[in-house]
Amino acid sequence: MRIGVPKERDGQALVAATPDTVKKLIALGYEVALEERAGEPASYPDAQYEEAGARITTPETVWDSDIVLTLDAPTTEQLDMMHEGATLIARLAPARNPELIEALSSRGITALAMDTVPRISRAQSMDVLSSMANVAGYRAIIEAAAEYGRLFTGQVTAAGKMPPARVYVIGAGVAGLAAIGTANSMGAQVYATDVRPEVGEQVESMGANFVAIPAASEVSSDGYAKEMTDAQRNAALTLYTEQAAASDIVITTANVPGRKSPLLLTAEAVAGMKPGSVIVDMAAANGGNCELTVPGERVVTENGVIILGITDLAGRLPAQSSQLYGQNIVNLLKLMTPEKDGHIVFDFEDEIVRGITITHLRDVMWPPPPVKVSAAPTAAATKPDPAAEAARAAEEARKEAAKKRNRFIWTAVAAVLGLALVWVSPAPVLGHYMVLALAIILGFYVITSVTHSLHTPLMSVTNAISGIILVGAILQVGSGNLLVSTLSFIAIVVASINIFGGFTVTHRMLAMFKKD
Repeated sequence: MRIGVPKERDGQALVAATPDTVKKLIALGYEVALEERAGEPASYPDAQYEEAGARITTPETVWDSDIVLTLDAPTTEQLDMMHEGATLIARLAPARNPELIEALSSRGITALAMDTVPRISRAQSMDVLSSMANVAGYRAIIEAAAEYGRLFTGQVTAAGKMPPARVYVIGAGVAGLAAIGTANSMGAQVYATDVRPEVGEQVESMGANFVAIPAASEVSSDGYAKEMTDAQRNAALTLYTEQAAASDIVITTANVPGRKSPLLLTAEAVAGMKPGSVIVDMAAANGGNCELTVPGERVVTENGVIILGITDLAGRLPAQSSQLYGQNIVNLLKLMTPEKDGHIVFDFEDEIVRGITITHLRDVMWPPPPVKVSAAPTAAATKPDPAAEAARAAEEARKEAAKKRNRFIWTAVAAVLGLALVWVSPAPVLGHYMVLALAIILGFYVITSVTHSLHTPLMSVTNAISGIILVGAILQVGSGNLLVSTLSFIAIVVASINIFGGFTVTHRMLAMFKKD
């Protein structure tokens, strides 16, 4: 089957396939036809596509392919160039475009919407929304830094001290976490809020401070936060207003596919912000999270707050975004081309395939059945059996008593052997036994009191002590007294094990801190 990659509309810098993803599509058995100069806005010239194995051709040939890859929904004229039975893979926003669904089904075109990939673990590598949100979150901070008239990182100079910028991110999804990581790497003090309290650990792991909403929401069955009640919404708006007033830069990321973006910052909240503050509304394309956002425009309020309503942040990094989008499609076609023979297979038993299929030939498949986020089943609570519990407690008590008894017996045996050794030893040796006993007691308390981080240098010290023992044992091993020779031999063996084993462990631990 032939895959066609057309040139996108004016103003769209991305392309649905890069030279790298073209190679991967060809490896799956497909032929790839690319419209002339389709990749130039993303800095991918035709020569690179030809080198990857694609054929550069006319728009008519591309749109007449068996599979057409685009960024967004085609125009009516472009749909007319597709033949019945062809497959379209693009971001189609079916919830907002019922007329597009009708146009596709009436032409017998199978449409796969990349922006409806279900939020399940197995589909993460195909999730276009997450890929684009990751790039957009990074770019949002870059755009804010370009507008912000100060440094992000704090500095102490001869001329005075400059405090770091305070960045507040509302929403800790993919875009929010990307923005948090970027702002933190630039030296800003980062704070973040999300209606899902369980993401607090993720926020803090990125180096930010999590600001919890007093009445937070829960995660719904589709992976998004549930709609908040009026009380929760009011508490959240109050928190957003307070945090925005204390911040230099605010990034809003609340964007639910198929729905209008929720209001996070009211006009009153913006009025309370400092002059020169910057708001980057990442949901501007769907109406915006800020009441004063104008999609596609830069707004400066009366109190000097800059509001950026950029509708395509990912499009400002076209090469990287195109690569991610193209790789998402490659991952999808790997799933749908099990034999790698260049023929797409529609397995509607697969929840990913079913979830993204909008139309199949002349059948309308939208909306798909709901997909539940997988969760580990909770073990059913069982009422404990009193008899079994009593028997288990008795068995544990018996084992503990046997352990104490064995410990007492072995201690008594060791004491008897020690006294026997002292009894048969010459008088001059008795003083050495006292030194040995004191050394054991002192060594025990010293070693157990040393912090774990010092165990490696401590091991080097014990190796030196073992070396002294080894030298002394070697000098005594040839003694005429059988007991002295035996003890010396045992000392040689034990000291050698400690020395060679200690150095081995030390080298292995130090190697963990060496760069490749």
